[in-house]
Formats: sequence, C-alpha cells, structure tokens
Amino acid sequence: MTRLDASSTAGGLRPDTVELASAVECSGPRTLLLEAREVPLGGVRAMSVHRALPQRELPLVGAWCFLDRFGPQETRMRVEPHPHIGLQTVTWPYLGDVRHRDSVGSDVVVRRGALNLMTSGAGISHSEYSVGTDAAPLDALQLWVALPESRRHGGPAFEQHAVLPEVELGAEAGAPGSATVVLGELAGVVSPATVYTPIVGAELRVPAGSTVSVPLDPRWEHGLVVVYGEASIDALPGGDGTPVVLRDMHLLYLGTHREDVVISSAEGATLFLLGGEPFEDDVVMWWNFVGRTHEEIVEAREAWESGSERFGHVVDHGDERIPAPPMPAVRLTRRRRRV
Repeated sequence: MTRLDASSTAGGLRPDTVELASAVECSGPRTLLLEAREVPLGGVRAMSVHRALPQRELPLVGAWCFLDRFGPQETRMRVEPHPHIGLQTVTWPYLGDVRHRDSVGSDVVVRRGALNLMTSGAGISHSEYSVGTDAAPLDALQLWVALPESRRHGGPAFEQHAVLPEVELGAEAGAPGSATVVLGELAGVVSPATVYTPIVGAELRVPAGSTVSVPLDPRWEHGLVVVYGEASIDALPGGDGTPVVLRDMHLLYLGTHREDVVISSAEGATLFLLGGEPFEDDVVMWWNFVGRTHEEIVEAREAWESGSERFGHVVDHGDERIPAPPMPAVRLTRRRRRV
C-alpha cells in the first residue's frame, strides 16, 4: 500500500522527511526494542498505519527498509497509480481482498496466504483498490526490500505465490510452532519468490502455552514484530537478563551472531521475522523511491511528473494518478544507523 494522495504517507515517507541509511558492519547481538509509530494517512478516509521500519536508530534490517501494518480496520481502499524505484514491495495480507494492477500488465487479487512481490527495478507503477464497493475489514503487512546495485537498474516484474513452504519450530515447552517462509530462506527451507540479496521474511506462529526455538543464520541481522497476540522473548545476550515482552507491532532488533531466538506466548501469537545479510550500500529513501543519491530521486520525481515512459501505464486505468509531492527545501542527506 502506498501513497493515497500527495499528503499521505502510506507505503512511502512523508514528503518533508529525508531518509538515508548507511551500510554498517554489524558487530554482534543486540536487544533493542523500538516502538512502532502511528502514521496518519491523507485522503478522504483518513486511514492510519503502524510503521515499525525505518527507525531513526535503525533504517534497515538486512535489505528490509520499510515495514507498515495497515489494519486491522474497516475501510475502502482506493490507491491510484503511483511509482516506485529501487525496491521490491512485499504485500502479506491477513484479512480482506485487494485488487493489484501494475504497469507490467498484472491484474490480481491479493488475499490471505499468498505472497505478492513487485520488483520495481528502474521504475514501475501500480494501484491498489479494495474488492467491492463497501467498506470491509482489512489487515496486512507491507514491506520494502532495497534492491542491490546489481538489480536496481533492471526491468520491473511482478509475481504472486499462493503456495509457500513451512518449517516446524521445535518446542521447548508445549506444542511445536510453525513458520511460513515468505521470502528468502529459513532453516534451509527456501521460498520460491525471487530475491537479490541473502534475506529472510517469515511468519511465525506460536501456540498458546508454548515456548519455541526459531533457528537464525548467525551471519545475518534479524528483527521481530508481533502481529497478533503477545510474545515473550527469552533473555538475550546484550540485554539486562530479563525477558522482552513484544506487542503492538514494536520491532525487536536482535543484531547478528545469534543461532536462534526463543519465543513464548501464554495466549498464542503470530509474529513476523525479518532479517538478512547487512545491506551492501547506502540508500536514500524519499516518498516511494529508494536510490543512492539526491540527484537520482530528483530525476525519478521529474520522470513521474512528466508522464515519462519510465514508469509505464497501469493496466485498465485512465489518466488518474497520484502526483509527486514537492522536493524538500534541503538536499537529501545521509542518515546513519546508530546501533
């Protein structure tokens, strides 16, 4: 889900916000709990999302550079055509059906259980509409993956995967948990979705009264968010020795050099694990664009505003589109990881 109009922030950064993440050598485990913030969206229906990433202290986790949750709420989504560069959008629905159309000719319904992965390359545009004419329940995660230098100048693509692999999570108490490997690799199990950096995105499910162990690649950095329920994360190296309680889409950053993470839940919980190899490069994030320099962002904005063929035309749409906001009065500057 991206911008609803020039004043909204859904799926993009505020027009007056400058985001530039820096690749950092991650030196070890962390126990950092970061609060998700509520971001009001513009438009007639005044939706809000909860944004867990980017954070001021932590712009990226691996190649993951953005994580919003829109919902649970009852609404009628109508997001007109808008552009992206330099990223993959990962849409992981929990409730409700959304029609996705894009400039490579895709016209699909996004629904629970299916991964929807759009690769922008140098430029793509798409729209998102609720299915039906009335307001309906809606809940989903929208994430962005920054594309590496080797892929970000390439062509656009879209893929949908309705069947994804599962991993059993061993129980230290109670019943085993389970994980759906949405993107990348977890415990040697690989998603069929196309990726360009070493990465993992997985939905984790912990039964009520259970404690489960989730295997991690110690070379990678990882983070956790709770989508439903409440979870307790066992005392971690680098912490104060007490368990961390995770709720409300807050992001627990785990750092690197961990072989597993142990999760308990009294009532049962659904979480999302994101992680990967620390990203190769600095990235500038503004509106719906991920680039490397101020000049790239300016060029992409001007291309969208001029109707350039760079972004194509969204199937079955006319001239309707979301205009780009004005560039900020200052040059886009570096914003580095602080942890």
